[in-house]
Amino acid sequence: MLSSEEWGIVALSLKVGGVAVLATLPIAFALAWLLARKRFPGRMLLDGLVHLPLVVPPVVTGWLLLVAFGPFGPVGRWLESWFGVSLMFRWTGAALAAAIMALPLMVRAMRLSIEAIDRRLEGAARTLGASAWHSFWTISLPLALPGVLAALVLGFARSIGEFGATITFVSNIPGETRTLPLAIYSALQVPGGEAMVTRLALLSVALSLAALVASEWLVRRGHRGQDRHVL
Repeated sequence: MLSSEEWGIVALSLKVGGVAVLATLPIAFALAWLLARKRFPGRMLLDGLVHLPLVVPPVVTGWLLLVAFGPFGPVGRWLESWFGVSLMFRWTGAALAAAIMALPLMVRAMRLSIEAIDRRLEGAARTLGASAWHSFWTISLPLALPGVLAALVLGFARSIGEFGATITFVSNIPGETRTLPLAIYSALQVPGGEAMVTRLALLSVALSLAALVASEWLVRRGHRGQDRHVL
């Protein structure tokens, strides 16, 4: 059984992960649609920038967030002066770091789902008088929805497992930024913390495995749905 402290860590991790994926969802979908459907100068560069967090060390991502959103950074100074908002050493900063790290996975899953849509269905709807927006809401989005949901699940799993960018950007503060991976790291530094590490590690593995299974199921369901529409 988890202690009250550990339940607090789990609750914070779920809050950070949930806010991260919900805030990232519209941006990720817009980027996925743009990369899947449009051809424009700089498309490969945009694709590379979107996926950059997957290949650079997470600490570098955290440092870049610190430079941009820190108290003396251009974005951080603007948020502080205009809205009185500071992301430093706050759970919202942890959510921002998690969102940046989850973005490439979410864009990738959505993009594959959008590219798998049979565009002949959209063309048929347009020939029957449907507007572009009506075709999008009634055909494209429902067919892409399993991929969108799979992206949300993958992004959530990535968010609650984020460590390097989070600890670099917002530190490791109990009750504020200490999510599951940071709590495991902290417990490893304490003599006698093995029991806590074991419980939290098993919980992390269970959450991650459930997310991967759910994501795969959603992708397979989406493919079956698209096959039925084609037939």
